[in-house]
This record gives sequence, structure tokens and C-alpha cells, in this order.
Amino acid sequence: MSLRENLVKHMNEAAKAQDKTRLGALRNILAQVKNKEIALIKRAEGLSDEEVVAVIKTMLKQSLESIYQFKKGGRQDLVDKEEAELKILQSFLPPQLSRDEIKGIVSDIVKNLQISGPKDIGRVMKDVMPKVAGKADGKLVNEVVKEVLGG
Repeated sequence: MSLRENLVKHMNEAAKAQDKTRLGALRNILAQVKNKEIALIKRAEGLSDEEVVAVIKTMLKQSLESIYQFKKGGRQDLVDKEEAELKILQSFLPPQLSRDEIKGIVSDIVKNLQISGPKDIGRVMKDVMPKVAGKADGKLVNEVVKEVLGG
């Protein structure tokens, strides 16, 4: 079952259970996926699971920014709503790698490429990112690479 089909299934279950928060969040995800399909002219074949994950990650970043802004504005009611939707978004993402797991991957690549200093961060990142795609945030990976290379 594709990720999109799984989203539709969960949306139908939320509708039957009358879980308005979950239903609203899932409808929003599917609307964003549909918008992306239209933008990429992929209506017939639909988006791949990786592309759906990318849409969800974008929504996750927007949600985190909204939470920050609502907290700054003293709107706890909106913070609570966004945090509930954030948990729903996170439930559809693959499990994230820990810092130690990323460090292990980076160390292996550094050994294989025989790299010694911070001047080769770009080469390491180029090899690391495909291995951790969808499972780690790029900013965290960059921090770990700099840490391992001493930069």
C-alpha cells in the first residue's frame, strides 16, 4: 500500500470515528499532495512515497514555525491545535535516525573516502545525503559531518 493510499485509509477511519482534529490534518495533507501533483503535472501516476514524505516534511516545518509564532503571540489555543496536527504529521514520516547513527554513517564514509579535514565537507555530504534521505534532517547531518571532520 502506498503512503497516499495509507493516508486515505486513515482519513476514512478518522471520519468514521468523528475525530475532527485527525480528519482535518489528513485532509490537509492530501490537499497538499494533490496540489503538488498538479504543480508537477503528475495527476495520472501520482506522487511517489518519497515525494509524499517531502510534502509532509514541508508541512511539518511550517507547523513548527506556526507553533513558534503562536507562542510568541500568546495564543495557547492555537499552539495546542498545531501541536496535535504536528503529531499526526510525524506519524506518517519514517523513523528518524539518531545523532549517533548519523555519526556512524558519516565516519564510515570518511574512512572510505580517506578524507582528513573540514575542506572536504561537500564531498562527504554528497555521499551521506542519499543514505539518510528522508530519515534525517539535513541541518543535523551537516552538524555531524562538521563535528566528525573537525570543522
